Amino acid sequence: MTHGAPGSGSLPAPSGSRYIRGVAARTSTRPQALRSPTQIPLRPFAQVSDGESLRATRIPMLKALPAVPGGFAPKAYVGEVVPFSVVAFREGHDLIGVHLRLTSPDGEETLHRLTPRLDGTDTWAADVAIDLQGRWSFRFEAFSDDFATWAHAAELKVAAGVDVPVMAALGAELMNRALTERDRPAAQRTMLRAHATALATGDADVALALSTDGELARVFAERPLVTLRSSTATHELLVERTAAGVGAWYEFFPRSEGARRLKDGSIKSGTFRTASKRLPAVAAMGFDVIYLVPIHPIGTTNRKGRNNTLTTEPGDPGSPYAIGSAEGGHDAIHPDLGKAADFRAFVRAARSEGLEVALDLALQASPDHPWVVEHPEWFTTLPDGTIAYAENPPKKYQDIYPLNFDNDPEGIYREMLRIVQHWVREGVKIFRVDNPHTKPLQFWEWLIATVNAEDPDVIFLAEAFTRPAVMRALAAVGFQQSYSYFTWRNTKAELEEFLTTVSHETSDYMRPNLFVNTHDILTEYLQFGGRSAYRIRACIAATGAPIYGVYAGYELFENVARPGSEENIDNEKYEFKLRDWEAAEAAGDSLAPLLRRLNEIRQAHPALRQLRNLSVHWSDDDSVLVYSKHLDAALTGTGQPDTVIVVANVDPHSVRETTVHLDTSVWGVVPGEPFEVEDLLTGAVWTWADHNYVRLDAFTEPVHILKVRERV
Repeated sequence: MTHGAPGSGSLPAPSGSRYIRGVAARTSTRPQALRSPTQIPLRPFAQVSDGESLRATRIPMLKALPAVPGGFAPKAYVGEVVPFSVVAFREGHDLIGVHLRLTSPDGEETLHRLTPRLDGTDTWAADVAIDLQGRWSFRFEAFSDDFATWAHAAELKVAAGVDVPVMAALGAELMNRALTERDRPAAQRTMLRAHATALATGDADVALALSTDGELARVFAERPLVTLRSSTATHELLVERTAAGVGAWYEFFPRSEGARRLKDGSIKSGTFRTASKRLPAVAAMGFDVIYLVPIHPIGTTNRKGRNNTLTTEPGDPGSPYAIGSAEGGHDAIHPDLGKAADFRAFVRAARSEGLEVALDLALQASPDHPWVVEHPEWFTTLPDGTIAYAENPPKKYQDIYPLNFDNDPEGIYREMLRIVQHWVREGVKIFRVDNPHTKPLQFWEWLIATVNAEDPDVIFLAEAFTRPAVMRALAAVGFQQSYSYFTWRNTKAELEEFLTTVSHETSDYMRPNLFVNTHDILTEYLQFGGRSAYRIRACIAATGAPIYGVYAGYELFENVARPGSEENIDNEKYEFKLRDWEAAEAAGDSLAPLLRRLNEIRQAHPALRQLRNLSVHWSDDDSVLVYSKHLDAALTGTGQPDTVIVVANVDPHSVRETTVHLDTSVWGVVPGEPFEVEDLLTGAVWTWADHNYVRLDAFTEPVHILKVRERV
């Protein structure tokens, strides 16, 4: 913090004290004990001892937000509404004001007035929509708000007939002080001069009227009359492109798209050309990102067979995560998929459909990877001379060698950077990073910063299902997106805690991507919840955060698990999947229409493209989850407020009837007042208030997604 100083110069001497060079010395009742001024140790006002400055200011300012633990820069994305806040107060009863001074990457400076939260915490806040990518800076400035202090006191005293002449004289003095500011607009100066003259008469009606005059309050709010000032240090805000914070992801294996069974029973792999034929259908569902698992050559040593077995059969393609063979490593393309030109054509085809390609970045190697021969020091050698393979007990990955960053960090860093830069040149700007928590944190900080310094549009998604501290640290050091515990948060209580945490506690730096499933994860909820579970999870994922994703097959309700495992039977990671998408949708046996509708709703409602605006509400049923997302009219870009309420029956096996209780003040409706809501899934319209009956049938209509239309 910088230190506030009195705007009028010297400090008045309080009764019973005297000031010597700014330090108060209490007057003693024993004159013989009082030393002469030359004997008193004199210190500068803002210094308590040699080299040690006072930390407190006349207007203390604490807990400046947004902020990130560890001193890393908080993050936002273009189009995000960022809540700025700070705790500020001063002694006594005089009122203060607080500004946010925000400087954009191109040097434009704007001032935003903060308002106090009426919760007794001395927190001042303002929501600001960020509209430009790059590094912003901000600081908070507090000041004694002399007009607000006078207006508050005058309104109370004059109405009570107390000190009327004094309050009128003080008001006139304020107006005259404001007139001395030469750069005030002429129209304001004319108005202030008239008010000063009127107040000089001491008339009570004039003083009372001006103390409650809205136009006068607006003039002084825009240009406060201040004396004491304080400010925080200047902080940085990293603003990334919109896709870093908003998107609907669709994952598929390109080798399965267009794969076909031959007459001899074997399966011919799909290619980038055949996979391109699936892109229009993915785009038609409203997805923004097409995410590909690794597309590189696959090793043959210890290749896994179906369902992760150690026995392979002819034609088993192996896990795409066992990267590297004689045909190349991380910068090569599996020959079955095509060549570099075919991949570039796939990227262009995706772009033409409005899709951006995301590529899996799995920093590991099969035993056949060229790195194993060229750089054996990049791996862990066991006492028997063999290289350690990857494990995630009880899972074992005999076909994969993890990297060891200890022996040659400079060499590994350089090679990993080269790999990322290679694919950026090939048109990839989004990377889903496999198991980043198994690599050093400082490596990711360096890699992401280095890549983004060259190209700030590159986005990294951390696939790190691990301890909370590790997940949050990865986000803090640079990952633009993160997998989360959403996959395993299924009850009402679990989801309330999860959504509150990601929307408020960690939202300054960690952006959750709410994948409903992955090629490795098929939760018990989906295994045993039936089709209702798939609908419920899709609705919550699509509305609970601005980023979510599905893995191909979700729309076909693929829910048969491998015995004893939390993954699909016949896992696509170890084989080809032949799916008939069109037949399923034609038969009405596909979730694609719901996914399409959810993505349409997300596009139509700016409130759903925000992370930090979620409010959890209440219901009388332990299985009925209620939350809302709201944006004020000034922040939507449409000139109209946007409010969406989600009411979900999270028990996929039941019909629930209950009462939901809403804090309607969140979107500016006085509790008890009626308003209309429209169900965006069914089109039904109801009149609601703050307490409402709902019936949610998990088998037919498990979720309401309600648009607040208007007050009745």
